[in-house]
Amino acid sequence: MVTPLEGIKVLELARTLAGPVTGQLLGDLGADVIKVEQPNIGDESRRFSPPDWDGESCYFLSSNRNKRSITVDLKSEKGKKIIYELVKKSDVLIENFRTGAQEKLGIDYETLKKINPRLVYVSISGFGRTGPEKYRAGYDLLLQAYSGLMSTTGEKGKPYKAGPSVVDMSTGILGALGAMAALMAREKTGEGQYVDCSLLDGQVMMLNHLATGYFATGKSAEPMGQGHHTIVPYQVFKAKDKDVVIAAANDSLWQKMCQALGWEDLLEIEEYKTNKQRVANREKLVPILSERIEQLISDEVCGKLDDVGVPCGPINTVGEVVTSPQAVARGMMAEIDHPTIKGLKTPAFPIKLSDTPASVRHYPPRLGEHTEEVLSELGLQKDEISKLNEEGII
Repeated sequence: MVTPLEGIKVLELARTLAGPVTGQLLGDLGADVIKVEQPNIGDESRRFSPPDWDGESCYFLSSNRNKRSITVDLKSEKGKKIIYELVKKSDVLIENFRTGAQEKLGIDYETLKKINPRLVYVSISGFGRTGPEKYRAGYDLLLQAYSGLMSTTGEKGKPYKAGPSVVDMSTGILGALGAMAALMAREKTGEGQYVDCSLLDGQVMMLNHLATGYFATGKSAEPMGQGHHTIVPYQVFKAKDKDVVIAAANDSLWQKMCQALGWEDLLEIEEYKTNKQRVANREKLVPILSERIEQLISDEVCGKLDDVGVPCGPINTVGEVVTSPQAVARGMMAEIDHPTIKGLKTPAFPIKLSDTPASVRHYPPRLGEHTEEVLSELGLQKDEISKLNEEGII
């Protein structure tokens, strides 16, 4: 089977989540991803538990399939030489060190592009590699706060973080997008380039209309709890048995909602006729809707609204969604053959390509599992590899 990135070699010098997600996405699309880890320690996410699965961190398992793991001491001259040899054969390099560490280690872009001018160098950081805060460390929680995401999530005066690591995950996706754009550009220019991808930049983009709205009004969006800043009704409601979401995102859907639930009386009220009016009168309308929905069971609400095409549904747990008929039909949990974990499942590549689909070819590697294999591909003999191991280089 042909894969989109077949023949592309990726060198991953990244750890934790954003960088490894970039590497995994490229691996899912067929790239040969070599993950470089610290000897005897490895990617710190190997120790992020609970939860774990038969002793392996679920955090690591979910972000490192389709990779080969080697261990190399980047601070040693011999280790650096191994990296340089790998760079010669690589198309993409991914790193997420603190700003300045690359130069100290001798693996910065200016150094490596002299070795391989066709190298696409994906640099992932918290705040970007330029600007007054480029030296700051960046973690998902910090950037959820700094980027404004938390200030618009939760109840007023009570900011909440998102449950999943949305900052790291979205940055990982953008890193893969940047890598592929640079690979396409290389087809035209013959040269690689530097891809600067930060957690902050990705979240500023994610602010979308909230950011534009600030410049339009001079006001920052406030948290809306379970509601929406500019659409009503577009929120969580409590039905008799469980919470449901109703997303009547335009006037047509509002009309269909009221008709389906037998609430034609609301359609006659002038101050609710348009979305702009409903937003202005949110404080009056939402309690009316809440009182009525609370008298109905969730299946009745969702069934009637589904019939007329109004987006709605229950608030699923993680277990409910990953085992739902739709997620199963879409193949959204990849089953992976693993030497020690029976029945391993991780979230699958989410894009369906008709002719060159993504695939799972290798389980998340054990630490240093492919060191000898990869070094042999560089031409090192067994005795040379053994000596490097004895010296603690690998």
